[in-house]
Amino acid sequence: MPIIPTTLTNRALSLIILLSVVWCSCSKPENKDLTFLDNVKLESSILKVETLQDSLEVPWDIAITNNNFLFFTEQYGAISYINLETHQQQKLLVIPEVWHQRTAGLLAMAVHPDFKQNPYVYVHYTTKTDTLIFNKLVRYTFKGDTLESPKELLKVKGFKAHNGGRITFSKSGKILWATGDAYHGDESQDLNFLNGKILRLNPDGSIPADNPNPKSYVWARGFRNMQGITVTNKGNVFTSEHGDAIEDEVNLIEKNRNYGWPAIEGLHNLPEEIVFAQANNTKEPVKSWTPVIAPAGIAYYGSASIPEWNNSLLLTTLKGQSLRVLKLNEEGKAIVSEEIFFENYYGRLRDVCVDANGVIYISTSNKDWKPQVDFPLPGDDKILKISISDKVLKKPLTGLKAQATLQHLNAAQLYQSYCVSCHQADGKGVKDVFPALAGSAMVNGPSTGLIKAVLNGINRKENPQKMPSFAFLKDQELADILIYIRQNWGNQASKINETEIAQNR
Repeated sequence: MPIIPTTLTNRALSLIILLSVVWCSCSKPENKDLTFLDNVKLESSILKVETLQDSLEVPWDIAITNNNFLFFTEQYGAISYINLETHQQQKLLVIPEVWHQRTAGLLAMAVHPDFKQNPYVYVHYTTKTDTLIFNKLVRYTFKGDTLESPKELLKVKGFKAHNGGRITFSKSGKILWATGDAYHGDESQDLNFLNGKILRLNPDGSIPADNPNPKSYVWARGFRNMQGITVTNKGNVFTSEHGDAIEDEVNLIEKNRNYGWPAIEGLHNLPEEIVFAQANNTKEPVKSWTPVIAPAGIAYYGSASIPEWNNSLLLTTLKGQSLRVLKLNEEGKAIVSEEIFFENYYGRLRDVCVDANGVIYISTSNKDWKPQVDFPLPGDDKILKISISDKVLKKPLTGLKAQATLQHLNAAQLYQSYCVSCHQADGKGVKDVFPALAGSAMVNGPSTGLIKAVLNGINRKENPQKMPSFAFLKDQELADILIYIRQNWGNQASKINETEIAQNR
C-alpha cells in the first residue's frame, strides 16, 4: 500500500472541506427568518401574521407563481420577486417609461398560470408623452434574474386618475384586464372606448373568437375605477370597484353585461336607475358600501387550511384600512356574511393573494399619495404573511362582524365617513390635490355658496380629483357636517341649519 504524506493529506482534506462549504453556500441560500407581528383568533383557528418583506415603496400588486415565487410591483416602476422557501428578495427590473404621479405608475401584474412552462409576467403601467397619458399592458419573459423581451399587447387611454386596474387569468386561460374610466365616465358605456371595461385577451394579446364581439376586447362595461379582480374555483369572476361619494362595489362579472356607471351607482333603487337598468341589461353589485371603504385588491380563498375562511373573498381596503372576509354561498355567486380584520391597525391595505397551501399575503400602501394619520409605520411599506399557527405568542387580534344597518352618526363620525379621506383629520387636505378646509374662504364665507358646492359637487378641469355631490345625505346630516367644518381647525363661521339645506336643494 502506498504511503501518503501526512501534510498532503491534511492539505487535501482542508481543500475539500473549503470547496464543500463554498458549494453549499452558493447552491442553497440561507433562509431569512421572518419577523412575527401578531396572532389572530378565529372561531377555532389561531393565525400568525409575519413580515415577509419591509421597506418597500407602495407594493401595488402581488402574485404567486406555481414554482413558489412571489412577484410584486412597486408603484415607481420596479418589479421584484421573493423566493418563498428562502425568503430572499431579488429585484428584476425597473421600467424606465413608467409615469408615476399620485395614483398613476406601475400598477397591476399577473403571472402566467403555468409559469414553469410559460415564464411570462404581465404588467399594466401608465406612460406620459407630452400631454398624452396611456395605460399599457406589456408581457415580459422571466429569464435568470431579470425580465426581458417586453411585448406590448394593448394600449388604452389613461389620465391622472382612474386608471384602474388589475389583471388576472380566467379558468379558460384568457387574460382579464380591469380598466378604469380614465376620468371620462361616459366612455364606460361607449363600446368604441376600452376605458371602464373588463377586457378579455388571449395570452398573446389577440382577441378571443368567443368574445361578445369577435372584433373587440370588451367583455363587460359600465365600470368606474376597478381596483381588484379574482377568479374562484368555480370560474366565477369578481371585481372590486371604487364608487364616487357612495356605493363602493364588489361585482360578479358576466359576459356582455352592463354594470351601470355612470348612470347607476350601487343598487338599482332610484327611478332613473331603474329605467336605465331595464333598457341596458345591467347587473347589480353583489355587495356595496356607503359610507365608502375604498376597496382594493381581492382574492378568492378556497383552502381548508383556514377553514373559517374557506369559500370566501378576501378584500383589502384603503380608506377602510382593513381586510374584509366576504363569505360566499354554496353556489359561489352571492355574499352571505362580512367580517372585518385589522381595521386601522396595519394602515392602508393595497393587495392580497393566496398560495397553493392556503397561506395569505397582503401588501400595505402607507407610503402612497394619500397618507393617513399615524402612518406610515416604521418599516413600511410591507408584505405580510398570514398562516395557521400552533401557538399563541401575544394577545390575539379578533374580527368584527359588519353591521347590517348603519347607526346614527354624530357630526365627527359623519366627517370621518365622508370627508376625512380627502380633507384629512386636521382639515389641511392634501397639497395640490384636495384643498384645505382650515382657513378656507369658502368654508368661512356665506353659507349659500358652501351649501350649493356640497349639494352639487365641484368639478374643475385643472384638478382631476373632483368633489362629488353629497345630495344623497339628509338635510340634518349635511347641516351637521357643515357646522363641524365651519367650527373646527380655527374656523369660526356661523352655524347652518337643515332649513337652509332644504331651501338650496
